[in-house]
Formats: sequence, C-alpha cells, structure tokens
Amino acid sequence: MKRIILSVLAFSMLAATSLQGLAAPMNMPAQPRGNYAQVDWKKPVHRYDERRVEKQVIIKKQKVVKRHDWKRGQRYGEWRRHQPVRDYHRYGLKRPGHGQEWIRVGNDYLLVGIASGIIAGMIVAR
Repeated sequence: MKRIILSVLAFSMLAATSLQGLAAPMNMPAQPRGNYAQVDWKKPVHRYDERRVEKQVIIKKQKVVKRHDWKRGQRYGEWRRHQPVRDYHRYGLKRPGHGQEWIRVGNDYLLVGIASGIIAGMIVAR
C-alpha cells in the first residue's frame, strides 16, 4: 500500500512539473503572430483614376469564303498546293485517268491533269 501511495505521489509531482512548461504564461498579453499581416479590406489595393482607363475593343474579322466557278478546260495554277485524293471511291469519285488526279479545294473536288493543271472534271459541293 505504501508503494502505491509513493508511486502516485511521485507520478503527480513529475506530471505537474512537465505540464507547467506547456501552459501559457499569464502575464503576457495576446500579440499578433509575426507571420500574419493586418489587412484593411476596405481600402483599394491599386489607386488609379477610373476616368482615364479606356476600353479596348478587339474586332475579329470573319474569314470570307471565296466561291469559285470551276469550268472544264480552265487552268488551275495552284493545283500542286493541294494533296491528291487517293481514296476517291470513298467520296464517290470515278477513277482518274492516266496523267490525272483528284484534288480537294475547299469542299470541291477537281480532276486535274498532272502535267498542265487543266481541269478535266469537277464535283462542286453545295
């Protein structure tokens, strides 16, 4: 019984001394922490005269689609700029003859001669 009383007394003395270091001091007033700054939310951050600020209006130009009137025998000089259509059956086009190939210009398909660039046939999209 003596042992129990002595061990409880020793434990309480050790616990009291260790807990005193964790308690806040009573004589120090609460101070703001150094990591935080006081911010006044009512004041504007940037000072500028709103009358001097001008609005910038950006106008985007729409791309104008140029419609061509293709005709047989007409020469198309820029035919080399377009990729030839290899799977012509997929688009419902007939097989091109020797020295001809189908090219796609916009939504239109032109059958042009490889050597001259003369239009031999066309399918115009609507």
